[in-house]
This record gives sequence, C-alpha cells and structure tokens, in this order.
Amino acid sequence: MSPLQNPVNSNYNKKGRAWEIRFTSIDTGRSPSQIAPPPAVRSKLSNAAALSEPDLVCLSHLRWNFVYQRPQHLLSRSAKNRRVFFVEEPVFSPGTDWRLDVSIHESGVWIIVPHLSEGIGEETAQTAQQAMLDDLFQATEISQYILWYYTPMAVNFTNHLKPLAIVYDCMDELSAFQGAHPALKANESQLLKRSDVVFTGGNSLYEAKQHQHPNIHAFPSSIEKEHFATARNFSESPADREDIPHPRLGFFGVIDERMDIELLRGIAEAKPDWNLVIIGPVVKIDPAILPACPNIHYLGGKSYQELPAYIAGWDIAMLPFAINESTKFISPTKTPEYLAAGKPVISTPIRDVVKPYGENDLVRIASSVSEFVDRAEEILSESADDRANWLNKVDAFLADNSWDKTWSEMQLLIASAIEFRRKS
Repeated sequence: MSPLQNPVNSNYNKKGRAWEIRFTSIDTGRSPSQIAPPPAVRSKLSNAAALSEPDLVCLSHLRWNFVYQRPQHLLSRSAKNRRVFFVEEPVFSPGTDWRLDVSIHESGVWIIVPHLSEGIGEETAQTAQQAMLDDLFQATEISQYILWYYTPMAVNFTNHLKPLAIVYDCMDELSAFQGAHPALKANESQLLKRSDVVFTGGNSLYEAKQHQHPNIHAFPSSIEKEHFATARNFSESPADREDIPHPRLGFFGVIDERMDIELLRGIAEAKPDWNLVIIGPVVKIDPAILPACPNIHYLGGKSYQELPAYIAGWDIAMLPFAINESTKFISPTKTPEYLAAGKPVISTPIRDVVKPYGENDLVRIASSVSEFVDRAEEILSESADDRANWLNKVDAFLADNSWDKTWSEMQLLIASAIEFRRKS
C-alpha cells in the first residue's frame, strides 16, 4: 500500500472491503460529518515532529464522551506534549458503510471509532479492526509509540504491533462485570505477559494482581480538587434541581449492576421526607427495575463541568454500591470528589472506601438501610464546629492527591520501562 498523502477522507481497500478514514467534527459529541478540523488545528496535531514525546495509542472499552473518569483525566494530561490516539470499540450498524471516524477532542486527544456492519463474525471484526488500525498508523505517520490498554480484548488485533512499551492500566476487574466476554480472563493473562508496566485503579485490585506481574503499581483514584471545591461556594441552583426539597442525598455516576437499588428503595421508603438525587446514565440494566419512589429523582447524565453545581445543593453524598463480584475491587473516583466538594459521604462497605476513607473517619460506612439512615441522621444533626473539624481533616488528607501528581509518577515509570526494553 502506498504512503498516504492526506489523512482526511482517504479511501482504503483491504481484502476486497472498502472503507474510509473520515475526520468528524472537533467535538466528538457533535454529529459526525466529513468536515476536517481547521488547518491550523490539523497542522498542530498531525505533525509528530512538533511534539516532544512518542505517540500514545490507547485501546479502550469505554467511550471518550460517555462519563469523564480515569482515562480522560490521564490521557488529556498526556496529550499536552504528545499525540494521543484513543481507540474505542466498534460501533455496529445496519448496512455496509465500514469506516474509521477520527475526531480531535478539545483536549487534543484523537478519538478513533471503527464502524462495522451488524451481524459480522467476531473474527471478521477483529481482522477489520487490525487492518483499520494499520491504516490509521500509516495515515497519521505513527511510528514511535506507546500502547496503552484499558481492555484486554484488544490484544486480539494488536499483537503484531511493535511499540516502545506496553502499559496496562487495569482500572477494574472487568471479568466480574455483567456481560463480560468469556475470553476476557485469558486475554488479560496474555496482556499481562506482554506488558512492560501495569497500573491498577485501586489498592484492592493491586493486592489481587500483584503476583501476576513484576512491575505493577497501585494508582488509586485521584482528583481535580479545584474543580470540585467550587461546589462549596455555589449559590445558583440548576433548574432541574431547584424545586427538590431538603434534605437531599445525592449520587453521580453510572447506574448499572453495581448499584444497590434495593438500598435506594429502602432509604426512600424509610424517609419519605428525604429526597434522593441520582445523576448519571443507566446502562446494562433495565431502567424499569429502578425504584420509582416519589422522593427519588433521576436527573440523567450531566457533564463533568456541571457536577459541582449539582453537588453544591446536596446535604449528603452517597456511594450506594451493592456488595457483589462487580464491586469487589472498585475504587470509586467520586469518593475524593465528593469530599473535595465539602460534602459528608456515606458508603456501603466497599474495600477501597473503607480503607483509607472510613478508617480515617472521612466517610461513614453503612451496611444496611437502617445503618444508612442512622449515619445520615447523625450528619444532619451535627454542629457547625463538628463539620468544620471534619472538613479540616478532609482537606489535609486530600492535600497531596491530584491527577497531575498521578500522571507525573506514571510518566516516570513508563520512561523507565522504555529504557529497560531498549537495553534488553
């Protein structure tokens, strides 16, 4: 295949199948089009020589524009001095319009989305993804790069690549999630063998994986303190929240099999004068099974930028997670975010919340509806001095916690891994 002169709307043909690499709009939240980024942006972000570090190619099971969490925090920082390509899982649609949508987010991260036909076999999909990825590398002149995995399922179409180093950022025990692919555990074993450095999203996950790799490091959830601290001073109320009476107990995040919906129902029924505010998308579960109590308010998904305004109006923040296999190793990013917002937190006994937050009296732990109600009543009755003393402890605990620090430490470990591989 001859070298590509222009990465925008270039046509490809692999083994009789034709597809395009298409630029969409800068903001991938917009509807796709064939409008390329402005020349100034394209020039800045498509010229590897203009940046100081090797490219980073991330393979993810998450969508960049779904919920702003660990991948977005880390990779947007990485994109400040290198090209970052965020390769999502395919979108399967009717028809035969196979394509690779490429857009550049405002953070500088390139969002790569394969589009394939519904009903094709898994082997065909993997072959197509490998070919599309190879074409992307050629079109954008990716030659010196780091592979960064969030999903072990991507090893099936990336084993042929020759990166400077392989990073596995294991943010969850994906094999325990509802609908997990049966080959996920085997793929993860393969990925662990290939990886040069492994990060885990929490301490309990590190404890479970530490003997599976010689260069593994725990990086629990970090925080953008300044962003969430603005909730302490918000005076304006979002329109869809202003008519909800106090006291308000709030949650934001993905609503899926990890949420204890019976706990929510029990709290709402035990305290009909309390209002539960639930923010986030419902995925993998039928929305019809969610409790429909009049004092539970489902406000849908909100952007990362909007969250402080909503948290500001809560009296208590909740972590109402079920205790099951899918939550065994989670380290909720929202724990320090709630605390930075200055809100008292009640959580079910998730291991990475109990230690360190529960053990340091920063978060109250409750295992049942009655315990949850008791903890909430304690919070609602505490004095201003009690709250101020608690908040001082929170601020001292969070003082050294930041995504900037986490990314800086990760970069050092990646650089060491590259150097070790170079000398080997």
